[in-house]
Amino acid sequence: MTTVRDLMTPDVRSIPATETLDRAAQLMREHHIGALPVQGSDGGLTGIVTDRDIVVKCIAAGHDPSKTTAGDLAEGAPVSVDVSADSDEAVRVMSDARIRRLLVLENGVPVGMVTEADLARALPADQLVTFVSAVYAGR
Repeated sequence: MTTVRDLMTPDVRSIPATETLDRAAQLMREHHIGALPVQGSDGGLTGIVTDRDIVVKCIAAGHDPSKTTAGDLAEGAPVSVDVSADSDEAVRVMSDARIRRLLVLENGVPVGMVTEADLARALPADQLVTFVSAVYAGR
């Protein structure tokens, strides 16, 4: 059985909700990632910000990324699974939520991220097709 730990990209980076989106974009560029979990002042997760969020919900909407915070875009707790979940559970959660990145938690702390690229490397072709069809249907 393949677990989420086997699939995930470890060492997930996060960003405080008070940090600006231009800084979020810089962190994404520096670490070659496309998403950052957002942490509130209490340390709890308040959402996730993606590179697409910055472009579509901030820049394209006419907002200034140097004045818009990660917390402004964070929309509730990010979808996540426990590090011990199996790959089928990760695929089901990502498919049901129609997301391309899944936060992985261990004892409530972010420890990794499962991305569609991780799935492409690990899943059999038929399972990957099912995932892609579910996530991209109706887009």
